[in-house]
Amino acid sequence: MELFNWFDVISVALTFLAIVIVQVLNVYLHILDDNTSGKTIDVVDTAVAKECRTEEAPSSPVSSILTTPPKPNKNGKLEKQTSLLDSDSHEDEDTLSLENLFPCDQTEIYASRKISFIIDELIQTEVNYVNNLKKGLANYGHLATVEDLPEGLRGEQRQQLLLGNVSEILELHEREILPLMLRNQRDLKGLFDEFAGHFEKNNFYCYVSFTMGKKSSMQLRQDHREWLQAYQTTIKDKLGIDSFLVQPIQRLTRYPLLLQQFISEFYKSGISCKPVLTAVCKLETRMRRALDVVNQAEEIPNIDELNELDLLQLGNFRRATEFDAQHFPTRKKYRAKIFLFDRCLVCTEVRKKRLAYRQHYHWEHVELQRPLELTASNANKIINLLVKQQDKDKPGSGASGSGKREEYSFVAAEASVVKQWLHATHKIIEIARNEHAQRNTFSLPMDLVLGVGLAIWLIWQYL
Repeated sequence: MELFNWFDVISVALTFLAIVIVQVLNVYLHILDDNTSGKTIDVVDTAVAKECRTEEAPSSPVSSILTTPPKPNKNGKLEKQTSLLDSDSHEDEDTLSLENLFPCDQTEIYASRKISFIIDELIQTEVNYVNNLKKGLANYGHLATVEDLPEGLRGEQRQQLLLGNVSEILELHEREILPLMLRNQRDLKGLFDEFAGHFEKNNFYCYVSFTMGKKSSMQLRQDHREWLQAYQTTIKDKLGIDSFLVQPIQRLTRYPLLLQQFISEFYKSGISCKPVLTAVCKLETRMRRALDVVNQAEEIPNIDELNELDLLQLGNFRRATEFDAQHFPTRKKYRAKIFLFDRCLVCTEVRKKRLAYRQHYHWEHVELQRPLELTASNANKIINLLVKQQDKDKPGSGASGSGKREEYSFVAAEASVVKQWLHATHKIIEIARNEHAQRNTFSLPMDLVLGVGLAIWLIWQYL
Protein backbone atom coordinates (compact mmCIF):
# COMPACT_ATOMS: atom_id res chain seq x y z
CA MET A 1 0.00 0.00 0.00
CA GLU A 2 2.85 2.32 0.82
CA LEU A 3 4.49 1.73 -2.59
CA PHE A 4 1.22 2.51 -4.32
CA ASN A 5 0.88 5.80 -2.44
CA TRP A 6 4.42 6.85 -3.30
CA PHE A 7 3.73 6.00 -6.94
CA ASP A 8 0.65 8.25 -6.88
CA VAL A 9 2.59 11.08 -5.30
CA ILE A 10 5.38 10.83 -7.87
CA SER A 11 2.86 10.74 -10.77
CA VAL A 12 1.05 13.80 -9.54
CA ALA A 13 4.28 15.66 -8.86
CA LEU A 14 5.66 14.91 -12.33
CA THR A 15 2.42 16.03 -13.97
CA PHE A 16 2.34 19.36 -12.16
CA LEU A 17 6.04 19.83 -12.83
CA ALA A 18 5.42 19.35 -16.56
CA ILE A 19 2.63 21.93 -16.47
CA VAL A 20 4.85 24.43 -14.68
CA ILE A 21 7.67 23.87 -17.17
CA VAL A 22 5.29 24.47 -20.11
CA GLN A 23 4.07 27.73 -18.62
CA VAL A 24 7.63 28.90 -17.86
CA LEU A 25 8.67 28.10 -21.43
CA ASN A 26 5.62 29.98 -22.66
CA VAL A 27 6.66 33.12 -20.78
CA TYR A 28 10.29 32.73 -21.90
CA LEU A 29 9.37 32.23 -25.56
CA HIS A 30 6.96 35.15 -25.39
CA ILE A 31 9.74 37.43 -24.12
CA LEU A 32 12.08 36.24 -26.87
CA ASP A 33 9.38 36.79 -29.47
CA ASP A 34 8.77 40.33 -28.23
CA ASN A 35 12.48 41.07 -28.51
CA THR A 36 12.67 39.80 -32.08
CA SER A 37 9.28 40.95 -33.36
CA GLY A 38 10.79 44.15 -34.69
CA LYS A 39 12.89 42.01 -37.02
CA THR A 40 10.13 39.69 -38.21
CA ILE A 41 7.70 42.50 -39.03
CA ASP A 42 9.87 45.40 -40.10
CA VAL A 43 7.38 47.89 -41.53
CA VAL A 44 8.87 51.17 -40.36
CA ASP A 45 12.60 51.52 -39.82
CA THR A 46 13.84 52.14 -36.30
CA ALA A 47 15.18 55.60 -37.11
CA VAL A 48 11.73 56.81 -38.10
CA ALA A 49 10.17 55.17 -35.05
CA LYS A 50 12.66 56.89 -32.77
CA GLU A 51 12.04 60.23 -34.43
CA CYS A 52 8.28 59.92 -33.98
CA ARG A 53 8.65 59.17 -30.29
CA THR A 54 10.87 62.17 -29.70
CA GLU A 55 8.56 64.50 -31.58
CA GLU A 56 5.56 63.64 -29.43
CA ALA A 57 5.28 66.38 -26.84
CA PRO A 58 2.50 66.83 -24.30
CA SER A 59 0.58 70.05 -24.19
CA SER A 60 -2.05 71.42 -21.87
CA PRO A 61 -5.58 70.01 -21.94
CA VAL A 62 -6.78 73.58 -21.61
CA SER A 63 -6.00 74.06 -25.31
CA SER A 64 -9.15 72.11 -26.13
CA ILE A 65 -11.29 75.06 -25.16
CA LEU A 66 -9.51 77.21 -27.75
CA THR A 67 -11.21 75.30 -30.53
CA THR A 68 -14.50 76.37 -32.01
CA PRO A 69 -17.37 73.95 -31.36
CA PRO A 70 -17.67 71.31 -34.09
CA LYS A 71 -20.57 71.94 -36.44
CA PRO A 72 -22.25 69.07 -38.28
CA ASN A 73 -22.99 69.66 -41.93
CA LYS A 74 -26.11 68.50 -43.68
CA ASN A 75 -24.63 65.03 -44.23
CA GLY A 76 -24.07 64.52 -40.52
CA LYS A 77 -20.29 65.00 -40.73
CA LEU A 78 -18.16 67.22 -38.54
CA GLU A 79 -16.45 70.08 -40.25
CA LYS A 80 -12.71 70.27 -39.72
CA GLN A 81 -11.50 72.25 -36.72
CA THR A 82 -8.21 73.94 -35.98
CA SER A 83 -6.82 72.74 -32.68
CA LEU A 84 -3.64 71.51 -31.07
CA LEU A 85 -5.59 68.43 -30.09
CA ASP A 86 -6.25 67.50 -33.72
CA SER A 87 -2.76 66.03 -33.96
CA ASP A 88 -2.55 62.36 -33.01
CA SER A 89 0.95 63.01 -31.73
CA HIS A 90 -0.31 65.27 -28.93
CA GLU A 91 -1.40 62.95 -26.13
CA ASP A 92 -2.02 65.91 -23.86
CA GLU A 93 -5.13 64.46 -22.32
CA ASP A 94 -3.14 61.49 -21.01
CA THR A 95 -0.67 63.66 -19.11
CA LEU A 96 -1.55 63.53 -15.41
CA SER A 97 -0.30 65.93 -12.77
CA LEU A 98 -0.34 65.27 -9.02
CA GLU A 99 -3.44 67.40 -8.82
CA ASN A 100 -5.31 65.01 -11.09
CA LEU A 101 -4.54 62.03 -8.88
CA PHE A 102 -6.72 63.34 -6.06
CA PRO A 103 -10.51 63.77 -6.16
CA CYS A 104 -11.97 67.26 -6.12
CA ASP A 105 -15.23 68.59 -4.77
CA GLN A 106 -17.73 68.39 -7.64
CA THR A 107 -20.48 70.15 -5.69
CA GLU A 108 -19.77 73.52 -7.30
CA ILE A 109 -20.05 71.92 -10.74
CA TYR A 110 -23.61 70.79 -10.09
CA ALA A 111 -24.35 74.17 -8.53
CA SER A 112 -24.09 75.63 -12.03
CA ARG A 113 -27.55 75.43 -13.54
CA LYS A 114 -26.24 75.46 -17.11
CA ILE A 115 -23.76 72.64 -16.49
CA SER A 116 -26.42 70.56 -14.74
CA PHE A 117 -28.68 71.13 -17.74
CA ILE A 118 -25.96 69.91 -20.12
CA ILE A 119 -25.40 66.73 -18.08
CA ASP A 120 -29.15 66.09 -17.90
CA GLU A 121 -29.40 66.60 -21.67
CA LEU A 122 -26.51 64.20 -22.27
CA ILE A 123 -28.22 61.46 -20.26
CA GLN A 124 -31.78 62.13 -21.45
CA THR A 125 -30.80 62.17 -25.12
CA GLU A 126 -28.95 58.88 -24.54
CA VAL A 127 -32.16 57.37 -23.15
CA ASN A 128 -34.10 58.66 -26.16
CA TYR A 129 -31.45 57.33 -28.54
CA VAL A 130 -31.63 53.82 -27.10
CA ASN A 131 -35.44 53.88 -27.22
CA ASN A 132 -35.47 55.11 -30.82
CA LEU A 133 -33.07 52.37 -31.94
CA LYS A 134 -35.18 49.74 -30.22
CA LYS A 135 -38.33 51.11 -31.83
CA GLY A 136 -36.68 51.22 -35.26
CA LEU A 137 -35.53 47.61 -34.98
CA ALA A 138 -39.02 46.61 -33.86
CA ASN A 139 -40.45 48.29 -36.99
CA TYR A 140 -37.88 47.19 -39.59
CA GLY A 141 -35.88 44.39 -38.03
CA HIS A 142 -38.42 41.67 -38.79
CA LEU A 143 -39.37 42.39 -42.39
CA ALA A 144 -38.93 38.70 -43.22
CA THR A 145 -42.31 38.05 -41.55
CA VAL A 146 -44.16 40.53 -43.81
CA GLU A 147 -46.23 38.70 -46.41
CA ASP A 148 -45.89 41.11 -49.36
CA LEU A 149 -42.15 41.73 -48.86
CA PRO A 150 -40.49 42.40 -52.27
CA GLU A 151 -38.11 39.79 -53.57
CA GLY A 152 -35.25 42.30 -53.46
CA LEU A 153 -35.61 42.61 -49.68
CA ARG A 154 -35.90 38.90 -48.92
CA GLY A 155 -33.15 36.89 -47.30
CA GLU A 156 -30.85 37.44 -44.36
CA GLN A 157 -28.15 39.03 -46.51
CA ARG A 158 -30.55 41.68 -47.85
CA GLN A 159 -31.72 42.45 -44.34
CA GLN A 160 -28.10 42.88 -43.26
CA LEU A 161 -27.46 45.28 -46.13
CA LEU A 162 -30.61 47.26 -45.31
CA LEU A 163 -30.05 47.79 -41.59
CA GLY A 164 -26.32 47.29 -41.28
CA ASN A 165 -25.12 46.60 -37.73
CA VAL A 166 -27.68 48.79 -35.93
CA SER A 167 -28.35 45.95 -33.48
CA GLU A 168 -24.66 45.97 -32.50
CA ILE A 169 -24.78 49.73 -31.93
CA LEU A 170 -27.91 49.34 -29.81
CA GLU A 171 -26.26 46.65 -27.70
CA LEU A 172 -23.27 48.91 -27.01
CA HIS A 173 -25.40 51.82 -25.83
CA GLU A 174 -28.05 49.83 -24.00
CA ARG A 175 -25.63 47.60 -22.08
CA GLU A 176 -22.60 49.85 -21.66
CA ILE A 177 -22.95 53.57 -22.40
CA LEU A 178 -26.36 54.32 -20.87
CA PRO A 179 -25.66 52.34 -17.66
CA LEU A 180 -22.31 54.09 -17.12
CA MET A 181 -24.03 57.47 -17.49
CA LEU A 182 -26.75 56.56 -15.01
CA ARG A 183 -24.43 55.22 -12.33
CA ASN A 184 -22.03 58.19 -12.65
CA GLN A 185 -24.53 61.04 -12.63
CA ARG A 186 -22.89 62.45 -9.49
CA ASP A 187 -19.33 61.55 -10.48
CA LEU A 188 -18.47 63.35 -13.69
CA LYS A 189 -14.83 62.31 -13.71
CA GLY A 190 -15.88 58.66 -13.47
CA LEU A 191 -18.43 59.21 -16.25
CA PHE A 192 -15.92 60.83 -18.60
CA ASP A 193 -13.14 58.35 -17.81
CA GLU A 194 -15.33 55.29 -18.36
CA PHE A 195 -16.74 56.78 -21.54
CA ALA A 196 -13.24 57.50 -22.90
CA GLY A 197 -12.25 53.93 -22.05
CA HIS A 198 -14.74 52.62 -24.62
CA PHE A 199 -13.10 54.73 -27.32
CA GLU A 200 -9.64 53.58 -26.26
CA LYS A 201 -10.78 49.95 -26.52
CA ASN A 202 -12.18 50.71 -29.99
CA ASN A 203 -15.69 49.68 -28.91
CA PHE A 204 -17.12 52.44 -31.10
CA TYR A 205 -15.71 50.81 -34.24
CA CYS A 206 -19.25 49.58 -34.85
CA TYR A 207 -19.97 53.08 -36.18
CA VAL A 208 -17.18 52.70 -38.75
CA SER A 209 -18.70 49.42 -39.91
CA PHE A 210 -22.12 51.06 -40.06
CA THR A 211 -20.78 53.91 -42.21
CA MET A 212 -19.00 51.52 -44.60
CA GLY A 213 -22.34 49.80 -45.26
CA LYS A 214 -24.36 53.02 -45.63
CA LYS A 215 -24.03 53.21 -49.42
CA SER A 216 -25.46 49.72 -49.96
CA SER A 217 -28.29 50.44 -47.56
CA MET A 218 -29.21 53.70 -49.28
CA GLN A 219 -29.22 52.02 -52.69
CA LEU A 220 -31.46 49.23 -51.41
CA ARG A 221 -33.88 51.73 -49.89
CA GLN A 222 -33.95 53.74 -53.11
CA ASP A 223 -34.73 50.64 -55.18
CA HIS A 224 -37.73 49.80 -52.95
CA ARG A 225 -38.83 53.31 -52.01
CA GLU A 226 -42.52 52.88 -52.86
CA TRP A 227 -42.93 49.66 -50.87
CA LEU A 228 -41.09 51.06 -47.84
CA GLN A 229 -43.28 54.16 -47.83
CA ALA A 230 -46.41 52.03 -48.02
CA TYR A 231 -45.12 49.82 -45.19
CA GLN A 232 -44.31 52.93 -43.15
CA THR A 233 -47.93 54.02 -43.47
CA THR A 234 -49.16 50.55 -42.52
CA ILE A 235 -47.19 50.45 -39.26
CA LYS A 236 -47.96 54.15 -38.58
CA ASP A 237 -44.31 55.18 -38.40
CA LYS A 238 -44.22 58.97 -38.77
CA LEU A 239 -40.48 59.26 -39.39
CA GLY A 240 -39.68 56.29 -41.63
CA ILE A 241 -36.67 54.06 -42.14
CA ASP A 242 -34.44 56.88 -43.46
CA SER A 243 -34.83 58.83 -40.24
CA PHE A 244 -34.16 55.68 -38.23
CA LEU A 245 -30.91 54.83 -40.03
CA VAL A 246 -29.48 58.35 -39.86
CA GLN A 247 -29.71 58.47 -36.07
CA PRO A 248 -26.39 56.66 -35.30
CA ILE A 249 -24.28 59.27 -37.09
CA GLN A 250 -26.36 62.12 -35.68
CA ARG A 251 -25.82 60.77 -32.17
CA LEU A 252 -22.08 60.36 -32.60
CA THR A 253 -21.93 63.95 -33.88
CA ARG A 254 -23.95 65.26 -30.95
CA TYR A 255 -21.57 64.01 -28.24
CA PRO A 256 -18.66 66.43 -28.83
CA LEU A 257 -21.07 69.34 -29.22
CA LEU A 258 -22.42 68.72 -25.73
CA LEU A 259 -18.92 68.31 -24.32
CA GLN A 260 -17.78 71.57 -25.91
CA GLN A 261 -20.71 73.32 -24.25
CA PHE A 262 -19.74 71.70 -20.94
CA ILE A 263 -16.11 72.89 -21.26
CA SER A 264 -17.20 76.40 -22.21
CA GLU A 265 -19.52 76.71 -19.21
CA PHE A 266 -16.84 75.17 -17.00
CA TYR A 267 -14.51 78.08 -17.76
CA LYS A 268 -17.18 80.74 -17.65
CA SER A 269 -18.21 79.58 -14.17
CA GLY A 270 -14.62 79.76 -12.92
CA ILE A 271 -14.79 76.25 -11.46
CA SER A 272 -11.47 74.88 -10.17
CA CYS A 273 -11.73 71.11 -10.59
CA LYS A 274 -8.88 70.12 -12.88
CA PRO A 275 -9.44 66.31 -12.75
CA VAL A 276 -12.91 66.72 -14.27
CA LEU A 277 -11.60 69.19 -16.86
CA THR A 278 -8.80 66.83 -17.86
CA ALA A 279 -11.22 63.90 -18.13
CA VAL A 280 -13.73 65.78 -20.31
CA CYS A 281 -10.98 67.11 -22.62
CA LYS A 282 -9.64 63.58 -23.01
CA LEU A 283 -13.09 62.26 -23.88
CA GLU A 284 -13.84 65.09 -26.31
CA THR A 285 -10.57 64.46 -28.13
CA ARG A 286 -11.25 60.73 -28.41
CA MET A 287 -14.70 61.45 -29.82
CA ARG A 288 -13.46 63.82 -32.51
CA ARG A 289 -10.79 61.37 -33.60
CA ALA A 290 -13.40 58.62 -33.83
CA LEU A 291 -15.61 60.91 -35.91
CA ASP A 292 -12.74 61.61 -38.31
CA VAL A 293 -12.33 57.88 -38.91
CA VAL A 294 -16.09 57.41 -39.35
CA ASN A 295 -16.24 60.21 -41.93
CA GLN A 296 -13.24 58.81 -43.80
CA ALA A 297 -14.73 55.30 -43.82
CA GLU A 298 -17.66 56.57 -45.88
CA GLU A 299 -15.33 56.86 -48.88
CA ILE A 300 -14.24 53.21 -48.84
CA PRO A 301 -17.31 51.80 -50.66
CA ASN A 302 -16.85 54.49 -53.34
CA ILE A 303 -13.45 53.16 -54.44
CA ASP A 304 -13.75 51.90 -58.03
CA GLU A 305 -12.63 48.34 -58.80
CA LEU A 306 -12.19 47.39 -55.16
CA ASN A 307 -14.11 44.14 -55.65
CA GLU A 308 -10.97 42.00 -55.61
CA LEU A 309 -10.39 42.88 -51.93
CA ASP A 310 -12.41 41.40 -49.10
CA LEU A 311 -12.66 44.28 -46.64
CA LEU A 312 -13.56 41.90 -43.83
CA GLN A 313 -10.14 40.24 -44.22
CA LEU A 314 -8.22 43.52 -43.97
CA GLY A 315 -8.93 44.12 -40.29
CA ASN A 316 -10.11 47.42 -38.82
CA PHE A 317 -9.89 50.62 -40.84
CA ARG A 318 -7.65 53.22 -39.16
CA ARG A 319 -7.08 56.31 -41.31
CA ALA A 320 -7.21 57.80 -44.81
CA THR A 321 -4.69 60.47 -45.88
CA GLU A 322 -4.10 62.33 -49.16
CA PHE A 323 -0.62 62.64 -50.67
CA ASP A 324 1.03 63.63 -53.92
CA ALA A 325 2.21 60.19 -55.00
CA GLN A 326 4.78 58.95 -57.49
CA HIS A 327 4.62 55.30 -58.54
CA PHE A 328 8.21 54.39 -59.43
CA PRO A 329 7.57 51.29 -61.61
CA THR A 330 5.28 53.25 -63.98
CA ARG A 331 6.79 56.72 -63.29
CA LYS A 332 3.26 58.02 -62.91
CA LYS A 333 2.47 60.95 -60.60
CA TYR A 334 -1.01 61.61 -59.26
CA ARG A 335 -2.99 62.73 -56.24
CA ALA A 336 -3.47 59.69 -54.04
CA LYS A 337 -5.50 58.79 -50.98
CA ILE A 338 -3.99 56.04 -48.81
CA PHE A 339 -6.26 53.90 -46.65
CA LEU A 340 -4.69 52.17 -43.64
CA PHE A 341 -6.12 48.89 -42.35
CA ASP A 342 -4.76 46.62 -39.64
CA ARG A 343 -3.43 44.13 -42.19
CA CYS A 344 -3.15 46.10 -45.39
CA LEU A 345 -2.37 49.46 -47.01
CA VAL A 346 -4.59 50.43 -49.96
CA CYS A 347 -3.48 53.02 -52.54
CA THR A 348 -6.10 54.90 -54.58
CA GLU A 349 -5.96 57.69 -57.15
CA VAL A 350 -8.12 60.77 -56.59
CA ARG A 351 -10.05 61.59 -59.75
CA LYS A 352 -12.24 64.62 -59.08
CA LYS A 353 -15.16 63.18 -57.07
CA ARG A 354 -14.23 59.51 -57.27
CA LEU A 355 -11.40 57.21 -56.19
CA ALA A 356 -9.72 54.64 -58.43
CA TYR A 357 -8.08 51.58 -56.84
CA ARG A 358 -4.40 51.19 -57.71
CA GLN A 359 -2.52 48.76 -55.42
CA HIS A 360 -2.64 47.21 -52.00
CA TYR A 361 0.20 45.91 -49.84
CA HIS A 362 0.19 43.74 -46.75
CA TRP A 363 2.23 45.19 -43.93
CA GLU A 364 4.69 42.29 -43.70
CA HIS A 365 5.71 42.94 -47.34
CA VAL A 366 6.50 46.66 -47.10
CA GLU A 367 8.77 49.11 -45.34
CA LEU A 368 8.34 52.85 -44.89
CA GLN A 369 11.35 55.17 -45.01
CA ARG A 370 12.16 58.83 -45.23
CA PRO A 371 14.68 59.94 -47.89
CA LEU A 372 18.10 60.63 -46.45
CA GLU A 373 19.51 62.71 -49.29
CA LEU A 374 17.04 65.60 -48.90
CA THR A 375 17.17 68.45 -46.42
CA ALA A 376 15.50 67.92 -43.07
CA SER A 377 12.56 70.23 -43.83
CA ASN A 378 11.68 68.45 -47.08
CA ALA A 379 12.37 64.98 -45.75
CA ASN A 380 9.77 65.49 -43.03
CA LYS A 381 7.12 65.79 -45.74
CA ILE A 382 8.08 62.66 -47.69
CA ILE A 383 7.58 58.94 -47.09
CA ASN A 384 8.97 56.26 -49.39
CA LEU A 385 7.24 52.90 -49.58
CA LEU A 386 9.57 49.97 -50.31
CA VAL A 387 8.36 46.49 -51.24
CA LYS A 388 10.32 43.52 -49.99
CA GLN A 389 11.32 41.13 -52.76
CA GLN A 390 9.63 37.73 -52.51
CA ASP A 391 12.53 36.01 -54.31
CA LYS A 392 15.57 36.26 -52.04
CA ASP A 393 17.93 35.35 -54.92
CA LYS A 394 16.65 38.28 -56.96
CA PRO A 395 18.60 41.50 -56.27
CA GLY A 396 16.63 44.57 -55.28
CA SER A 397 16.12 47.20 -57.92
CA GLY A 398 15.57 50.13 -55.57
CA ALA A 399 17.92 52.39 -53.72
CA SER A 400 18.27 49.90 -50.90
CA GLY A 401 19.78 47.21 -53.08
CA SER A 402 19.12 44.56 -50.46
CA GLY A 403 16.01 42.67 -51.54
CA LYS A 404 13.76 45.76 -51.58
CA ARG A 405 12.54 47.98 -54.37
CA GLU A 406 11.12 51.50 -54.21
CA GLU A 407 7.43 51.39 -55.05
CA TYR A 408 5.97 54.75 -54.03
CA SER A 409 6.96 58.20 -52.85
CA PHE A 410 4.27 60.00 -50.84
CA VAL A 411 4.61 63.78 -50.43
CA ALA A 412 2.42 65.71 -47.97
CA ALA A 413 1.77 69.44 -47.91
CA GLU A 414 2.76 69.70 -44.25
CA ALA A 415 5.18 67.75 -42.06
CA SER A 416 2.45 67.40 -39.42
CA VAL A 417 0.43 65.25 -41.85
CA VAL A 418 3.34 62.82 -42.17
CA LYS A 419 3.82 62.77 -38.41
CA GLN A 420 0.15 61.90 -37.81
CA TRP A 421 0.28 59.26 -40.54
CA LEU A 422 3.37 57.62 -39.09
CA HIS A 423 1.81 57.72 -35.63
CA ALA A 424 -1.14 55.73 -37.01
CA THR A 425 1.14 53.22 -38.72
CA HIS A 426 3.02 52.60 -35.47
CA LYS A 427 -0.24 51.65 -33.79
CA ILE A 428 -1.02 49.24 -36.62
CA ILE A 429 2.47 47.74 -36.46
CA GLU A 430 2.08 47.18 -32.72
CA ILE A 431 -1.19 45.32 -33.31
CA ALA A 432 0.49 43.19 -36.00
CA ARG A 433 3.37 42.37 -33.69
CA ASN A 434 1.03 41.33 -30.89
CA GLU A 435 -0.88 39.04 -33.26
CA HIS A 436 2.39 37.62 -34.52
CA ALA A 437 3.57 36.98 -30.94
CA GLN A 438 0.34 35.19 -30.05
CA ARG A 439 0.53 32.97 -33.13
CA ASN A 440 4.12 31.89 -32.33
CA THR A 441 3.66 31.27 -28.61
CA PHE A 442 2.86 27.79 -27.30
CA SER A 443 0.65 27.85 -24.21
CA LEU A 444 -1.87 25.76 -22.34
CA PRO A 445 -5.22 27.34 -21.45
CA MET A 446 -5.58 27.87 -17.71
CA ASP A 447 -8.93 26.07 -17.60
CA LEU A 448 -7.27 23.02 -19.19
CA VAL A 449 -4.45 23.16 -16.62
CA LEU A 450 -6.91 23.34 -13.73
CA GLY A 451 -9.03 20.55 -15.22
CA VAL A 452 -6.05 18.23 -15.57
CA GLY A 453 -4.96 19.04 -12.02
CA LEU A 454 -8.45 18.28 -10.66
CA ALA A 455 -8.62 15.00 -12.59
CA ILE A 456 -5.24 13.88 -11.23
CA TRP A 457 -6.29 14.75 -7.68
CA LEU A 458 -9.51 12.71 -8.01
CA ILE A 459 -7.60 9.72 -9.39
CA TRP A 460 -5.11 9.97 -6.56
CA GLN A 461 -7.86 10.09 -3.96
CA TYR A 462 -10.19 7.33 -5.16
CA LEU A 463 -8.06 4.77 -7.01
